[in-house]
Amino acid sequence: MEIVYVYTKKRSDFGRPCNFSERAAEVAVDIAPDPGAAAAFVPRNPVDAHVQHASDMSEHEVNTERVEVETRGVNHTEGGWPKDINPHELEQTIRFRKKVEKDENYINTITHLGTLMEHCIKQNNAINIYEDYFGEEEMAEVEDEPPSAKTINVISKLTSVFHILLPKRDPNITKRTATHLSWHPDGCKKLAVAYSSLEFQQNMKDMSFDSYIWDLENSNKPELVLKPSSPLVSLEYNPKDSHILAGGCYNGQIAYWDTRKGRLPVEVSTVEFSHRDPVYGTIWLQSKTGTECFSASTDGQVLWWDIRKLSEPTETLVLDISRKGLLENALGAISLEFEPTMPTKFMVGTEQGIIITCNRKAKTPPEKIAGTYSGHHGPVYALSRNPYYPKFFLTVGDWTARIWSEESKESSIMWTKYHLSYLTDGCWSTVRPAVFFTTKMDGTLDIWDFLFKQNDPSLSLKICDEPLFSLRLQDNGCVVGCGSKLGTVTLLEISSGLCTLQKNEKTLATAMFERETKREKILEARHREMRLKERARAEGRDEEPREEAEEESTPELLERVRSDFLEAIEAELRRRAQAEGKR
Repeated sequence: MEIVYVYTKKRSDFGRPCNFSERAAEVAVDIAPDPGAAAAFVPRNPVDAHVQHASDMSEHEVNTERVEVETRGVNHTEGGWPKDINPHELEQTIRFRKKVEKDENYINTITHLGTLMEHCIKQNNAINIYEDYFGEEEMAEVEDEPPSAKTINVISKLTSVFHILLPKRDPNITKRTATHLSWHPDGCKKLAVAYSSLEFQQNMKDMSFDSYIWDLENSNKPELVLKPSSPLVSLEYNPKDSHILAGGCYNGQIAYWDTRKGRLPVEVSTVEFSHRDPVYGTIWLQSKTGTECFSASTDGQVLWWDIRKLSEPTETLVLDISRKGLLENALGAISLEFEPTMPTKFMVGTEQGIIITCNRKAKTPPEKIAGTYSGHHGPVYALSRNPYYPKFFLTVGDWTARIWSEESKESSIMWTKYHLSYLTDGCWSTVRPAVFFTTKMDGTLDIWDFLFKQNDPSLSLKICDEPLFSLRLQDNGCVVGCGSKLGTVTLLEISSGLCTLQKNEKTLATAMFERETKREKILEARHREMRLKERARAEGRDEEPREEAEEESTPELLERVRSDFLEAIEAELRRRAQAEGKR
């Protein structure tokens, strides 16, 4: 464990600074003594003097590592009764217990057995005899039953998908969209939801700015109400400190909360150094201090922040794909992706349907934009790298979801069919490399398993009548949360078949992605070759008439024009003669 102490104190807390300089002494005022004033002096008797003495106190805060608590059980079977005692007869067992407890060796026996039992309990806590050391190689066979959905009120351990409607609606009268979801990093027992109205000029005067943290075990009311200065569009838990949350506001500001300090933000970025549009993406970085994050907005900027000093960003990147760094040419960012295993790289999905790959450690701002991918007809609402194979990533926009490879930039390697409804969000499964989720405007959640089938989703669930807007999966891959346009958050527990790694699934998924990447490379090379041939053929057509005109001499050209003119006159005379003959 690396221990880092950071002491911060504002300069204003030290008082006004003193500026000293050397100069000769000067007499400012010279008051001569007045002997007559001594007669007016009246001594005070008695004299009271007050002294207050208190020890100096200091306050220190230490962020320790989280303690993981695990529940273990012991299977106990009652036995050891004599043959003449019926264990089902209460009176006989009570009489026998009293007789044994009066025995002289009872206490010594219990003390001896207690030591043995304590050793067994400690051994049970130290070693899990049921632990599966090679779970990835030998997976349990899952029953081949079709996925299904069932609406219930309590989560049960069955093999089907369960639809749990929890009353996590926006408590306000004017309903707002659940724009972003974030699971608590410790156990996923809490869910932070950002609420905001993203429709243009639809913010009413009485519309609330509040966002909420819900406790799943007591979802009748929010556990904590977050009160930002502007509605939150994005909200994210700090993976290193579960008490800290960072949020991006509708007016472009960045704020962070400490749940131990109440509902108001600890600090908010200044307006002049913040984004100019809503902040659609806020992601924490993997830093030693755990206080660094970065944000993206439709104003075309990516800003890096340190929550210890939100007065101005630590770094700025303009999303100008022409690499001139002009803000008026920048593409608006609407989704953001960062993989902790690739700390220098990140990706941005834009309103124009272009995905931009960036490298933060590049020397100059133009070099930070590494490349672009074009394939959507509208905004890229979701962008997510595959947790098992980071070079493959998922994008959601217009009416399709597409899978891309970093090795093929001209087109995606796989994609879904064009749906009738607009797609709004999507993410990969955290436990299965070939499974991903998408939400649609008609209130439907689709679960795709590309190893099973690629033309249609493996499971399609009608969650609600209003459009779904946001989607977030727990780290264990078993529970998914969906946020709707009216602020309703729906939680679903996925069936074991969709959240359990299948046998040889990693190998099959790798082979599928690599095969499609290779196929797309072949097609790209073929298209490139055809374009070159077409260009050469077009250039050849333009040169042929020019060469013929140059070869033909001037006298010949005049003779040909003269003969054509005479033929036209003779034809006109014949036509007139025929017309007169008929008349």
